[in-house]
Amino acid sequence: MIINLISDTVTKPTKGMLDAMMSAKVGDDVFGMDPTVNALQEKVAKLFGMEAALFFPSGTMANQTAIKLHTQPGDLVICDKYAHIYNYESGGVAFNSGVTCKLVDGYRGMFTANQIEEMAAVQPQIYLPYTKLICIENTTNKGGGACWDFSEIEKIQKVAKKNNLNFHLDGARLFNALVAKNETPTQYGALFDTISICFSKGLGAPIGSILLGSKENIHKALRLRKLLGGGMRQVGFLAAAVNYALDNHVERLAKDHKKAKEIATVLATCNYITKIEPVETNILIFYVDEKIGADNFISKMKAKNILLTPMGEGKIRITTHLDYTDAMHEVLLKELKNF
Repeated sequence: MIINLISDTVTKPTKGMLDAMMSAKVGDDVFGMDPTVNALQEKVAKLFGMEAALFFPSGTMANQTAIKLHTQPGDLVICDKYAHIYNYESGGVAFNSGVTCKLVDGYRGMFTANQIEEMAAVQPQIYLPYTKLICIENTTNKGGGACWDFSEIEKIQKVAKKNNLNFHLDGARLFNALVAKNETPTQYGALFDTISICFSKGLGAPIGSILLGSKENIHKALRLRKLLGGGMRQVGFLAAAVNYALDNHVERLAKDHKKAKEIATVLATCNYITKIEPVETNILIFYVDEKIGADNFISKMKAKNILLTPMGEGKIRITTHLDYTDAMHEVLLKELKNF
């Protein structure tokens, strides 16, 4: 038995999801003729109370499209130092949009309105990049699945509006935050110019993300997606998987969160653990004693068929997910106790 906790992207489609995929009605999506994709886009837009949505093959492409929508080469994007768009999208902000990032020294990937008020209000100068976009990530990946305080997001939106800046949400694991914080999609749809959501993470779809925004922005995004190589044909088979995930896999995210917290409880009793970051959702980040070392710990766990991932700076990440069973959970807890 392999216990793969590297990411929540390692899941396989369930039988119900496969059945939905195989019975999907499809067409050529490049021409807007795939009925399953069209229905999904309308469904998610309505769910968030936003005007339109566009299906993407990846969250990175959705984020990169959003950044390009809101900026011109030479502009500046405000984001946290842990932001996915800065750390894990292959330098795409520079390559695709020709923009730079102003990094905020936040807490676990989250900053405050006060921290950015001054940088957001910088007046245009010919020798400075023009600030055009504020981007936040919820939940934070590098921050250990942390959830933003919604009232702080509202304050940041006011800063953005006051300074005529666009506001983008990298909501790769947004549904984890919605479940953990008992929030609603429409709360987020009311605040952001664009929102990206990844369905191949906690929701367990095999592939697929979506970008939400105004009709004007999504119309522009359609060409940008094509420009970036994201035009897809009979992609309704994948859209059907996403639709199934939305109907069947959202509420169960609470189970992943519970297991992550139970793992943290066990780790707290282990004398080789030096720090455990707070656990809110399905991501757990912890540190082991320097005498053991993160890479060595990961290697020894791999020998026991337990796969974990390093996050740099001595961090080790565990990510619970749809395919992490109760039986696997018991084995993992036992191995952690006996390490």
